Amino acid sequence: MSKYIPIGDAVLWNDHHLVVFNKPGGVPVQPDQTGDPSLLQLGSTYCQQKLELVHRLDRPVSGVVAFAKRKDALQELHRQFRVREVRKIYLAITAVAPPQEEGQLLHYQRKAKGRYRAEVYDMEVEGSIESRLNYRLLGQSDRYFLWQIELLTGRYHQIRAQLAHIGCPIRGDAKYGFRRRNPDRSIDLHAWQLYLRHPRTREALKLVAPPQQTPLWQSFGVDIQ
Repeated sequence: MSKYIPIGDAVLWNDHHLVVFNKPGGVPVQPDQTGDPSLLQLGSTYCQQKLELVHRLDRPVSGVVAFAKRKDALQELHRQFRVREVRKIYLAITAVAPPQEEGQLLHYQRKAKGRYRAEVYDMEVEGSIESRLNYRLLGQSDRYFLWQIELLTGRYHQIRAQLAHIGCPIRGDAKYGFRRRNPDRSIDLHAWQLYLRHPRTREALKLVAPPQQTPLWQSFGVDIQ
């Protein structure tokens, strides 16, 4: 996929109704102001047809992204996301330990005016909406901690903002307080698993996007493939 991996190697699922990719960090899901090739454009070329965006993933985040090939598939998948039938599991790496081995974060957040970032509060404030996620500690290395996170709400920059709010910014995420960027401008947040029903057959699908096999991800000694 461009300078990362061939797009064919990033395909997790492909049929007449939907296609699912394992997006590298740093690749935009849809065209943005940089003009860099987007996953939507690359995927449409690969599939030789127009694709429809089902959901989004921040540019610096890697992992599973689904596109619909048909309007009826798009409508059904949007319905599943809207009524929260879809489960989304992420992996995150931080330099600070979570507050406990497993738990839930409940905050209120709103988008900062004139800025591409979220503001997080412990109490409800004007214009804020509830943000919830479950987490557990999967492993740790000499320097870092590996989190498994399930989103219970889907807010703007939610995981990035909530973890930063409790003093655990994601590795590489300078926007939310980590001390330095990753060289490729990615962050160590990975959309690992996506659970949904096939828009045509209603088969339950578990779509797993393995993180890149780098020394960092391998250092935790746990199976995340």
